[in-house]
Amino acid sequence: MGCSVSRYLPPNESLYVGAEVKMAPDSNVSAKTAKTVKAELEPILRPQPNSMLLGFPYKVWLYYFLGEPKKEKSFRGWFRKRFGESPVFASKRAVTTNSAVITNYLNNEGYFRSTASGEMTETKRRAKAVYTVGLRKRYTIKTVEFITKDSSVFSKNLQLTQKNTLLKEGAPYRLPVIEEERNRIERELKKHGFYYFRPDYLIVKADTNLNNHQTRLYVELKPNTTQLALKRYFIQNIYVISDNGRLKTDTLAEVTGRRGNIRIIDPAHAYRPRIFYDAIGFRKGTLYSSELHDVSLSRLINLKNFKFVKNQFELLPRSDSALLDVYYYLTPLKKKTLRAELSGVTKSNNLAGAQVGLTWLNRNLFRAAEQLRITANAGLDLQIGGRTDTASKVRDFYRTSVEAELSFPRFVLPFYKVRPDKNQTLPKTTLTTGFEQLTQQGLYRQTSIKLNWGYSWRKNTQIEHTFLPIALNVVKPKIIDGEAFLNLIIDPLTKPQDLLRYFKILEDRLILGAQYNIAYTPTPKPLSKNTFVVTGGVDLAGNVAGLIAKRREEVGQVFGIPYEQYARFDAEVRHYRNVSPKLRWANRLLIGLGIPHGNSLSLPQFKQYFAGGTNGIRAFRARTLGPGSYKLDTATTNIFGNVAFGDIRLEANSELRLRISEYFEGAMFADAGNIWMYRNYDDSFYTPEENAVFTNQFYKQVAVGGGIGLRIITPFVLLRLDLAVPFRKPWLPENERWVLNQFDLRSKPWRKENLVFNIAVGYSF
Repeated sequence: MGCSVSRYLPPNESLYVGAEVKMAPDSNVSAKTAKTVKAELEPILRPQPNSMLLGFPYKVWLYYFLGEPKKEKSFRGWFRKRFGESPVFASKRAVTTNSAVITNYLNNEGYFRSTASGEMTETKRRAKAVYTVGLRKRYTIKTVEFITKDSSVFSKNLQLTQKNTLLKEGAPYRLPVIEEERNRIERELKKHGFYYFRPDYLIVKADTNLNNHQTRLYVELKPNTTQLALKRYFIQNIYVISDNGRLKTDTLAEVTGRRGNIRIIDPAHAYRPRIFYDAIGFRKGTLYSSELHDVSLSRLINLKNFKFVKNQFELLPRSDSALLDVYYYLTPLKKKTLRAELSGVTKSNNLAGAQVGLTWLNRNLFRAAEQLRITANAGLDLQIGGRTDTASKVRDFYRTSVEAELSFPRFVLPFYKVRPDKNQTLPKTTLTTGFEQLTQQGLYRQTSIKLNWGYSWRKNTQIEHTFLPIALNVVKPKIIDGEAFLNLIIDPLTKPQDLLRYFKILEDRLILGAQYNIAYTPTPKPLSKNTFVVTGGVDLAGNVAGLIAKRREEVGQVFGIPYEQYARFDAEVRHYRNVSPKLRWANRLLIGLGIPHGNSLSLPQFKQYFAGGTNGIRAFRARTLGPGSYKLDTATTNIFGNVAFGDIRLEANSELRLRISEYFEGAMFADAGNIWMYRNYDDSFYTPEENAVFTNQFYKQVAVGGGIGLRIITPFVLLRLDLAVPFRKPWLPENERWVLNQFDLRSKPWRKENLVFNIAVGYSF
């Protein structure tokens, strides 16, 4: 096959098939270090050879086989360009260049006085580059000193930046860290008014004249630094210009409003000046700060009223000026929009559904960036397999809903005033009200009314708070066909969990509670490969309702409606590590605890947890796992589909994601966890032998599964395909729960029971 490509090559040319790096380390360099450096050097070598399949350059062969197309835009031309590759020829110049690149890289990484040489070897018109690297011991940092030549304000601020330096004594010398240190110093100085300072005004000198492979670093200002960079600047005038981008030369003469020292140019009078006063942190006489600069832009963007937000600072035209004028150029979005959506879904309970929705949005209701969103949806879920009229089959569902959400970009609270120098984003107040009606064909109709009042705020880029002091939900059911309901009860095929759920559905319930959530996303350190996300929440219900209730009966009521009482606590930790440019390791831990009390024997079902499914333990179908070692009978269809729910959840997930190409990503994953009940009450259908309640033996009931996946990446959506199998089944006898030894792909019954194929949009976490 090699000849079939070689005969196409031009005379005196050889096909370049790659490079090899041979390490020749000094005696004081460990083999592990040499191996690590070799792995770092191989990706930086250029050019990249052609793609190979079992050693055959198939894309080059296809490139020559198709030949030069007569028209570049023909199908042949497109096919050749898309699937073929022009040959990469061997070049001695590339060997010389790469040798210099390797030497430069080693010096930048602290392997001073290392050497690199290369040669090209050729066999049957295939050429390979071989590089020999003489690796010396790496230098480490002995001391770091910030040099200043006077006692000016700038010098004092430069000295203060040393406190958080990235250059640590004992750490290896690395040029990328030095470059990031210069950028860090620039960011620190710009926080304190030095608007015109740039990283290239700094120089880091290295003294390597030491015999113990250590270096002294000196951070100092370059002699030719302009005086503009050494001054601290203050804000003079502030202008906000909102005229759909149609700026005129005399725009500044058309001031339409003022708030404090901020001048508003808004020809359409679309916005109240207060919104800009709240969003922009600068005031006349304020010391320039890059933090306040970024925060002000972020607030304006997060108002979601402007298509473009541009910012400009101009030095006042005086030779000795240390004053800046600030300009904000805003291009408003269309005030009112109407959007329609049509979606389809398939579910694990043999139901397929469709939903149509309309959303109307007013972005600036009261001229202060308030947003009113009204959404109306109508949908249905129909059984697509094994359809019968018996009670043991899933009946069709129909749902309609209307929801209105009004949000204010500020706290709607008496005696509260925005502190623009303290809040990362403008606080937000949200009022949400909604009505939903759910009907299961021929059996019942359930209506739900909700009212939420809440606040969200962020004091910095890392922590976000959400607090709902009022979270009200009233649920009222109605039986449609009493005869059908009676037949359901007496039908021997009706499962106990179905009856229990029906009895709960047919109760009037009221949830009056409060919720608090926090999200912590720490900023990764420079050059760090790790990212963390931590979220937590508390959901309390029934405390206020208990105070409103006139007297405590067997079941407490408010306005004649029984109210739920529970406390729910949730926590989630995510960790991502970039192992290499193409390999990422993602991990997640989920903990959920629901404590029902008073009126509630268990959490309301829509507040309960379930396990399995596309975003959980993927080797088990959604709502079929647990609680505890209970085994849900999936041989026949429940009326409601799968209904395994619990009050407590523990789950851990780990996934390796390998980027294969621009459009594809592979994955290997493992998931573990389960759900449990907080208590087993008298009318529960769980038996003591099924261990559905959480105990100190919970670890014996953990389910484990894993598998492989493929992600199809497009500019619009990420489609995820996961194939998973169970490793451990908690419902089996205790000594038989690990089922890895039963793996049998050739068995059709085994495949039907154990292979779970998940299709979803987006990552699971």
